Amino acid sequence: MAKQYDVLFRLLLLGDSGVGKTCLLCRFTDNEFHPAHISTIGVDFKMKTIEVDGIKVRIQIWDTAGQERYQTITKQYYRRAQGIFLVYDIGSERSYQHIVKWASDVDEYAPDGVQKILIGNKADEEHKRQVAKEQGLQLAREYGMDFYETSACSNLNIKESFTRLTELVLQAHRKELAGLRAAAAPPDLARLEEDEQQPPGGQDSPKSCWC
Repeated sequence: MAKQYDVLFRLLLLGDSGVGKTCLLCRFTDNEFHPAHISTIGVDFKMKTIEVDGIKVRIQIWDTAGQERYQTITKQYYRRAQGIFLVYDIGSERSYQHIVKWASDVDEYAPDGVQKILIGNKADEEHKRQVAKEQGLQLAREYGMDFYETSACSNLNIKESFTRLTELVLQAHRKELAGLRAAAAPPDLARLEEDEQQPPGGQDSPKSCWC
C-alpha cells in the first residue's frame, strides 16, 4: 500500500506540570478540549498528518510529564526529537521561570539543530495573567526562538504554532527533502517507521484527550 505521507518526524512538548501541554496536543490532533485535568504519567503520544508547502508530513507528537519524578524517563525522548515546544502558563510566573531549566535540558540532551518554539499557554485566562506577553517575546528572542501565546480552550494559535514548528523542521532538513519527489521511498527523518506501531520501551500508549 502506498504511503499516505512524504516525511515522518517527532515533536516534543516540554514544560511544567499543569501548563496545558496535553490540552494543546488534543486540540491540535482531535480538535477537542476538556477542562478536567489529569496529569500525564511518563510520556504519551498522538499522530497527525498535515501538509506544508505541498509536502505531507506525518508528525508523532510526544506529550511529556512535567513532574520532576518523571524527568529521567522523559529525557530519553529528547535525543530523538526534531522539534520541541517549551510551554509555560501565562498565569504562572513559576512555570515561566522554569523555561530556563527546560531549555538547559534541551541543550544538554536534544540533538544539535533541534528546532524550538516558546509557547505561553492559557491566553484565554487573561484575568489570571502573571506573565506579560512582552516577557515571553523577550525570552524567545534571547533563545532565538519563535513565540506564540496560545489557548487550547479558545483554539488560539494552535494550528499556527504546530504548523510553524513543522515548517522549521522541514527547513532544517532541506538536503533530505531535496530529492523527495524523485525518491522511491520517503525520507525517514526520525527513523520512526517502527515507532508508529511500538513506542520506545513498549510501555506508552496513545493519549486520550483529558487534560
